[in-house]
Amino acid sequence: MYPHFLSMKSFWFLLLFFIAGLQTRAQNQASKPPAAKVYHPEANAKQELDQAKKKAAKEKKHIIVFIGGNWCPWCMRLDRFMKENDSLHTLLEEYEVVHINYSKENKNEAVLNALQRPQRFGFPVIVILNQKGQQIMTQNTSFLEEGKGYNTEKVAAFLKSWTYNIINK
Repeated sequence: MYPHFLSMKSFWFLLLFFIAGLQTRAQNQASKPPAAKVYHPEANAKQELDQAKKKAAKEKKHIIVFIGGNWCPWCMRLDRFMKENDSLHTLLEEYEVVHINYSKENKNEAVLNALQRPQRFGFPVIVILNQKGQQIMTQNTSFLEEGKGYNTEKVAAFLKSWTYNIINK
């Protein structure tokens, strides 16, 4: 009987420990702020591009357009990668940045058709426009990947190659 009593005590201890762990996890998740949206289905992509063109022309910059959705793990990974890497974040300052949503709520078909349907490369996809809004590059981001993330050197080389100052020397 004694070994049975000991295992029953262990069982109850483990059960209480498990329940306490679930409660702690639930409290931690409830206290976390919701993940920030990067792509906005309700946004007017044409209007955002028009505003970016005006600002890019004034500041002598090119426009970098990230196309994807909040549903896309690689899209969110790329955004986080760009924001958390100081050197890449600095390189992005050379561009006017626009995020265009592609989701079941809003596929932004008219704008993407005008950009030669970059979604055919998968998501995320990057389009570079000059300050007049003319498309100068579409980048399939799979070529910038490494393992389960992105390669800093490849992304940096891409960003450096399409700046206003490099193209307009």
